[in-house]
Amino acid sequence: AMGIAEEEHGDFHAACKALMKTGRIVLGAKNALLLPDPPGKIVGTFRSNPRGFGFVIPSTPNSHGDLYIPAGNSGGAITGDTVAARVVSRGKRRGRMMYEGRIVEIVQRGQSRFVGELRRQFDRWFVVPDGGALHGPIFVPDAPSKRGRPGDQVVVEITQFPAERTEARGVLVRVLGKRGEPGVDTASIIEQYQFPHDFPPPVLEEVRRAAVAYDPESLAMAREDLRELTIITIDPDDAKDFDDAISLTENRDGTVELGVHIADVSYFVDDGGALDAEAKARSTSVYLTGTVVPMLPEALSNGLCSLQEGEPRLTKSAFITYDRAGRVRGARFANSVIRSTKRLTYTQAQAILDAKGPRVSAKVRALLQRMDALARAIQRRRRGEGMLTLDLPEVELVLDDHGVVTAVSPKDTSFTHTIIEMFMVEANEAVARLLHKRRVPFLRRVHEPPDADSGEGLEKFLGVLGYRLRNFRDRAKLQALLDESHGRPEAFAVHLAVLRSMQQAEYSPLTLGHYALASDHYCHFTSPIRRYPDLTVHRLLDAHLRNDLETARQEGTIPTGTELAKLGQHCSATERRAEAAERELRLVLVLRLLEKQLGETLPGIVTGVANVGIFVQLERYLVDGLLKLEDLGDDWWEVESSAGSVVGQRSGMVFRIGDRLPVTLARIDLPNRQLQLSLPRRAGKRAGERRRGEGATRRRRRARR
Repeated sequence: AMGIAEEEHGDFHAACKALMKTGRIVLGAKNALLLPDPPGKIVGTFRSNPRGFGFVIPSTPNSHGDLYIPAGNSGGAITGDTVAARVVSRGKRRGRMMYEGRIVEIVQRGQSRFVGELRRQFDRWFVVPDGGALHGPIFVPDAPSKRGRPGDQVVVEITQFPAERTEARGVLVRVLGKRGEPGVDTASIIEQYQFPHDFPPPVLEEVRRAAVAYDPESLAMAREDLRELTIITIDPDDAKDFDDAISLTENRDGTVELGVHIADVSYFVDDGGALDAEAKARSTSVYLTGTVVPMLPEALSNGLCSLQEGEPRLTKSAFITYDRAGRVRGARFANSVIRSTKRLTYTQAQAILDAKGPRVSAKVRALLQRMDALARAIQRRRRGEGMLTLDLPEVELVLDDHGVVTAVSPKDTSFTHTIIEMFMVEANEAVARLLHKRRVPFLRRVHEPPDADSGEGLEKFLGVLGYRLRNFRDRAKLQALLDESHGRPEAFAVHLAVLRSMQQAEYSPLTLGHYALASDHYCHFTSPIRRYPDLTVHRLLDAHLRNDLETARQEGTIPTGTELAKLGQHCSATERRAEAAERELRLVLVLRLLEKQLGETLPGIVTGVANVGIFVQLERYLVDGLLKLEDLGDDWWEVESSAGSVVGQRSGMVFRIGDRLPVTLARIDLPNRQLQLSLPRRAGKRAGERRRGEGATRRRRRARR
């Protein structure tokens, strides 16, 4: 109706999404584009703060963004609740109208089950909930009858939500075990995030029928048979499912053909069946320390679909041809059957490349060497095209035989990780290019550039550190800056600031590209065992290989853009939930380890400043703790948020993001996932060594030791 040409649809959708993000327009019923409602009343998700205030994140974008809710105005809402709030103007600040609100209705409760520690005091039983959703105790009169004991980790169902003059009350649903015992923390996170447990009987019955009918010999007749080809898998030491394998063939003209072979999950999971519905609902596997909540039953994820060494397996193969410079010269795709020649771990593969073992056949060794050379050429090409590479440390948890964390160790960063990463990115991109060329709507993996506020904030912060970035959307300049900072004291601060300025990648049918990968068309194809979006892409590729795309399009069996948008929102949300659970469990396990080290002084790096104090990340453990302003010493402390620093007006001491700082472990609050730090001695720099950021906001606080 607006005369938008088909080739302009991508740009049109991108422009509309940008307008929605800035609150200029909103998406209404039946995909109608509307002006935002005027300030007055909004509906959104409430996020509370332990100090009483909170924010409402609007369900639809508006001109004033998140709404601040002062203490005493939450109307009994807790974190995660969908609420309606009345908006009140607070006047202008720095030329911008400011708003606050009062919650007038709880539209829907976000959750009613909580996990926490059972306690008894003054002859009353109560649960101290974990996490930040509920900040007060839940009283449970039925605790003795459920055989709960003080110190148990329990699941409680709320029967009376807290209000200003009403305490929270509930009933015990389940006793998970003694708090701190092996496995209890993991079980708590599973319950807290409401991850599913066992698979329903109809799902298991579908899997059983698929296993009985599986006959690779007969299936190979209708597929490209690659069982005699040298093919390997490279995965982490503790991997249980192997969904990608690699081959590499040299051609006479000097080009090479990379084969990326992905487990053909779509063969076993019928679209619309019980197994498909369960996989869609879960949409992702959740990898918690020491365990996994799988998207698919183990008979598939660890069995029929797993590309185990020596076993014939069904795959979908992407064959990509490269010249010596790592440039793509062509691509083809096939339904195939493979037999993995060798299963290697990342450390084993790197040792072979470094001529340190283990012993493998000459064919496997030669394949690894060719893979290494091609991956380096691809990496050089992609970096030249604008792919961003951040250098931030990671650690792995070391578990004993009982699943208890005993230490942390730096994560392996050998180049074999990059080899597989480059090949997976190339395969994902090749499939996305194919589907885009065929003009088929599909679930893309999109990553938009930093928004204006984040980008401008990044430029100002980098300026404080002495770096000049004129255009934050110019990936080449941004990567040059990242390379320039490498190895310098402020490198961590620079790379962390760039990461925090980025938007989250998500699933969407819109042609928005992938900013960090410098890719115009990108999707997820390489992990269908653990990601539902990959499974949807496999089905489209299968239709292409059968020459059925046009028929499917005419019959309406290909999902529409609207359907894909809804699915993308669901998959993005479940992905974020899984990532949050994984992070929180790692934090809990590390805090339990640090409980044994209270009073010790450890090296840290300042990662943030706020009116409450300085956030410091422990270098060895990569967890953040809070160093309160009142613990910095007897001084007037000025917080310069835009400059990322805290300055003592009398002493001249400066604490800036990126500074290395020794801190003492003072207190651990496990229910609230908080680490409190103290300062063992004077640390920081003279105030004269700093440069103030333009437009710095300041807050002074008198602190006495």
